[in-house]
Amino acid sequence: MAKRSVQRQAKKILDEEPVALVWCEISRPIPKPPKEVHRAAGKARLSPGHHWLFYVGVVVFFFVFIPMFLLDQLGKKIDSGPGSGNTPERSSRRGSGTSAAPSDRPASQIFDGDWNLTAGRLLLGWYGRSPNPKRLVLLTRDRICVAASPGRRLSPTKASDFQLTAEFLVDEARIEAESGRPRGFATFRLRFADGSWLELGRLGEPEDADHFLETVARRGSRGGN
Repeated sequence: MAKRSVQRQAKKILDEEPVALVWCEISRPIPKPPKEVHRAAGKARLSPGHHWLFYVGVVVFFFVFIPMFLLDQLGKKIDSGPGSGNTPERSSRRGSGTSAAPSDRPASQIFDGDWNLTAGRLLLGWYGRSPNPKRLVLLTRDRICVAASPGRRLSPTKASDFQLTAEFLVDEARIEAESGRPRGFATFRLRFADGSWLELGRLGEPEDADHFLETVARRGSRGGN
């Protein structure tokens, strides 16, 4: 469940208690828009930024752990004696060709594809408003709000400095969610009045995610948001 500091900040920026909230993110990279569209949007960033400690971890991984791993594998190969180097190659040939690699499989769209509609415009400024991948989607009685921490953070879901990055009234947007999917694979769509949509996934905080999806389902059954 969201931390109390997050709940307090949510109430503060909304001026009311949220009916439901959930941490989520765009589950795939933002597709590259046409150059003229990107230029008109101020060439905003289309990928998340990382805290400086992330880059320190990457450097340590490549210059410490990978050399250690390679030395360990070399030692094992020397100890195993001659002739053993052919085995991995044979195994790899036997296992190939039985299934398509993930990159060969068609990826689902994260939005409707029209950069001029609401979802496309929202995507163009997504990481410009906050470099963090995580977003807090909040439901009130008559609004759908999106919030994020403005700075680069290792754990943005624990930050209590998030601010609203987008806000829609009930006649401007609604939420669609597919019921019955395991939480780890659950997604939902922001569907806008102009017909455009944006898909969000990787739902965090299990209790919040369950409550959020249940709230959306109840509203959907009543024909409202």
